[in-house]
Amino acid sequence: MKKLNVVLYHPEIPQNTGNIMRSTVGFNAKLHLIKPLGFKLDEKALKRSAVDYYQYIDYELYEDFDDFLSKNDGEFYFFTRYGNKEPKDIKIINDKNIYLFFGAESTGIAYDILKRYYDKLYRIPTTDKIRSLNLSNTVAIALYQVSSLLNDDEIYKLEPDTLKGADFIKNIDVNDLDYKHREWR
Repeated sequence: MKKLNVVLYHPEIPQNTGNIMRSTVGFNAKLHLIKPLGFKLDEKALKRSAVDYYQYIDYELYEDFDDFLSKNDGEFYFFTRYGNKEPKDIKIINDKNIYLFFGAESTGIAYDILKRYYDKLYRIPTTDKIRSLNLSNTVAIALYQVSSLLNDDEIYKLEPDTLKGADFIKNIDVNDLDYKHREWR
């Protein structure tokens, strides 16, 4: 089965990376971080940002883009404000691993890399009032779009039974709820 991957090229904001870590866990994806990072990456910082899903984070750190390329092969899709296609245009046609690339919050992905992969540039459509969406929001949108193409059986369309279950709301007795605290009495 194809593995879904998120690649952050020079991420700068730790809160964005923490949100993206949560999204990669939620979409059964691996996270790849290409240095330099704009924050310290250690177990304490990861546990603080990842809270209750730390044990599920699958990530790898690379010295630079060439280091990443030397260790990974697959279909590459670059998300950039300069993209000439929409995520809905992605067509997955082989069994290679899939890598979704995102750039630094302030500078994006280096122009020479974008030029080299010009046919694989994607943009999430927005108005002309902003240059781009927040990085973690963009990653979440892309993960959803591409994940839906993969039909990963570990991605639940309904609330899994390992949590509250698909019929939780249908079966809930609202008279037993304390809405102030949103907990069962």
